[in-house]
Amino acid sequence: MVQTPSAILTLEEFLKQPETKPASEYIDGQIIQKPMPQGKHSRIQGEFVPAINGVVKPQKIACAFPELRCTFGGRSIVPDIAVFVWNRIPRDETGEIANAFLLVPDWTIEILSPDQNHTKVTKNILHYLKHGAQLGWLIDPSEKTIFVYRPKQEVEVFDEPDELIPVPSFAKGLNLTVRDLFSWLLL
Repeated sequence: MVQTPSAILTLEEFLKQPETKPASEYIDGQIIQKPMPQGKHSRIQGEFVPAINGVVKPQKIACAFPELRCTFGGRSIVPDIAVFVWNRIPRDETGEIANAFLLVPDWTIEILSPDQNHTKVTKNILHYLKHGAQLGWLIDPSEKTIFVYRPKQEVEVFDEPDELIPVPSFAKGLNLTVRDLFSWLLL
């Protein structure tokens, strides 16, 4: 849903607004509220974050965050999963994790919801890549397909059950096939 405020807000003004549920994003001067995640989206996200962190967090290689606001390149967007290499995770003056992440994730993962626009999500992934992300995934649960985006390369499509889905080099210990990922939808 696009919200049309009576006056155009700057990015700085947008960031001062109270958070919404589901999250609102600031894209090209517009405030766009993300759709409420539904069952398949929620299940994949809930399983995927610990799967990534189980591989990269113990050695302090990287960390995956669900629904984390990332502000960079004139946008403030909330990827379903944002993964940051350990030494890029912002910290505050006490050494604790910062609240504001004013940088692009190293790996971004979006899970398409039934009411979500494929083009809008793809544009966000391309924005991440343009600003330094190493990899972007778009998971489409209804099609059992994963689109993998890399900087300045063709989009790769993974929809065969035994295909191993590529991950960034820092997460090379995460071996996940299309079947593995979509098996999370089975209870």
